[in-house]
Amino acid sequence: MEPSSRDDFVIAVRSAFLKKDNKQKFSLLALIILTLTILVFSKYDFKLVKIFKGSLNEIAYRSTFVFSAPENFIKNSFNNTKDHFMVYKKNQILNKKIKELESKVLNDEYILAENSRLKKTINEVDNISDEILAKVIVDKQSPFLKSIIVNKGSKHNVKLGMAVLDDKFLVGKVVEINFTTSRVLLLSDLNSKIPVDIMPNEILSILSGTGKDYGTIQYKKNKNLINNEDRVFTSGAGGIFRSGIPVGKIEKSFENEVIKVSFYSDFSQLRFVKLKFFNQEKE
Repeated sequence: MEPSSRDDFVIAVRSAFLKKDNKQKFSLLALIILTLTILVFSKYDFKLVKIFKGSLNEIAYRSTFVFSAPENFIKNSFNNTKDHFMVYKKNQILNKKIKELESKVLNDEYILAENSRLKKTINEVDNISDEILAKVIVDKQSPFLKSIIVNKGSKHNVKLGMAVLDDKFLVGKVVEINFTTSRVLLLSDLNSKIPVDIMPNEILSILSGTGKDYGTIQYKKNKNLINNEDRVFTSGAGGIFRSGIPVGKIEKSFENEVIKVSFYSDFSQLRFVKLKFFNQEKE
């Protein structure tokens, strides 16, 4: 150290001592002595110096670890959050695909069921030449409360008064014909009245529509002979339908002396029907 530098150092230390209190002076002095001691002994290969240096390095390493731990924690937390978000997003995509596949499976099952039902109906119609298979069309402009439109008309040889069947059960009759479509008046319509035979006691009566999902027996001269669960068939009277076509069953309820008939077919679920013209001479 040059003389001038040494003098400046001494002056700086003296100035620092003059400005400090006793505690600060002692700490400063200890620090200066420790620094000088390290500088002196570092030039020699003393075991004590090596141990001291190693301790300082260990302290520095641990300090670095302590200060870096929060940073690593934050970084790991961010990465974990990012990973969770990606997994959640992938799960959403997979769930969407699963729902799409489930919807497709249900749609395929519906199509298969519809095809099976159609094939069964076609096979039945093929065996009977005077029957016409028709598909039900939604009826939005009907003057009747309960009627349907089918996709067969005069082009397909449909005739007024033809019986309309759901499988083997009567559901109504043709009341209007166009070139490619026809209107069917259902048994439940207020304008529907057909002669029926109530079994097993063979009671002849008239079945009237109510505008609801059931009909009523209007003529009931022998009402005491009518029992709950009795079967209702067409009687063949009047030449409208042949006798013996199943219609429904009695739900006996004598509230206001009304005898209800529950139809065998659910008219709201009709998809395909058979149109049949009954020639009484052939029956």
